[in-house]
Amino acid sequence: MIILLPLILFFVLSNRQLRVDKNITENPDTQILNTNLSPITGLACANYNRRPFAVILAGDEVARPLSGIQSADMVFEMTVIENEMTRLMAVYICGNPLEIGSIRSARHDFIPLAMGLDAIFVHWGGSHFALDKLETGIIDNIDALIYSQSAFWRKSSVLAPHNGFTNIDKLTSQAEKLNYQMESKFEGYKHKPLATGHLLLDKKSQQPVSSAQRLVIGYPGLYEVRWDYNPETNIYWRWRGGREEKDYLTNEQVGAKNIIIMRAESRILEDQYNDVNIEGDGTAAFYIDGEEIKGTWAKKGNYSSSKLYFYDDSGNEIQFEPGKIWVEIIEPDKMVKYVSVSAVIN
Repeated sequence: MIILLPLILFFVLSNRQLRVDKNITENPDTQILNTNLSPITGLACANYNRRPFAVILAGDEVARPLSGIQSADMVFEMTVIENEMTRLMAVYICGNPLEIGSIRSARHDFIPLAMGLDAIFVHWGGSHFALDKLETGIIDNIDALIYSQSAFWRKSSVLAPHNGFTNIDKLTSQAEKLNYQMESKFEGYKHKPLATGHLLLDKKSQQPVSSAQRLVIGYPGLYEVRWDYNPETNIYWRWRGGREEKDYLTNEQVGAKNIIIMRAESRILEDQYNDVNIEGDGTAAFYIDGEEIKGTWAKKGNYSSSKLYFYDDSGNEIQFEPGKIWVEIIEPDKMVKYVSVSAVIN
């Protein structure tokens, strides 16, 4: 009996540890330690080393709400027609929504951003500037104009051309058929440590914020974006065109832990396309834990796979709060406001 007692204790404690680890893995928002982390969000997930899919999504009001937008690890947004329209590129590593859309045509400015993440670029056709680059094989890509039957579908309940959709399973299957590399080589972004001795959502006691904050981004008309920061949840909640931005699949408001304002010059091509300088360097501002951090961004090369870096004013690479990242790319002369507000709902 004395010999059996240590074995029994070992078995009980081992089972208890397994239950704890299972809970941590299934609920990344309450994680303390885990090594299988997304290189973008810094949170654990089963697909942490999956090569990202960078999917071009519509910005048009008629296409809202978007499907699967809240499942993206990272989202880039920029104006693609000056003073008229924005478009988004949603990047998926951990998320696996039932559908993603509406998918729209590529713009050439998004290609280097996807290259910097070692992503597979997903789009429905594109401007001739984008398609000319893609035809050179500069990046692995999946075009719905070519693979509409195998990797995409159109929904009869949605007006064309906003009725194109896909999902991660279909994209993965198509990428494997094309013999694309399927594991991520992206080095990732820096994050604040998870092992802080408290749950990730318990930020108020660690970094108290006296009031809610509001960030307004002066995209044109109904494309204007605002992010409302709630110190109780340490989440920035997204609004667009004066309405809550919701995910069609969940009917819940879109939120993020980190917001980046990336200032970049642009010029007009052929009286209709924006040409944005997303390689080189420029000023930036970062909104993390209810604080504003001034800094810069930098990306080397010309249509290069170099990483897009973010730095504070001291030249240190930004450490993000573990969670989703949104990058709002806007010209230096456009309005961006950051103010305190008396209350934010959510």
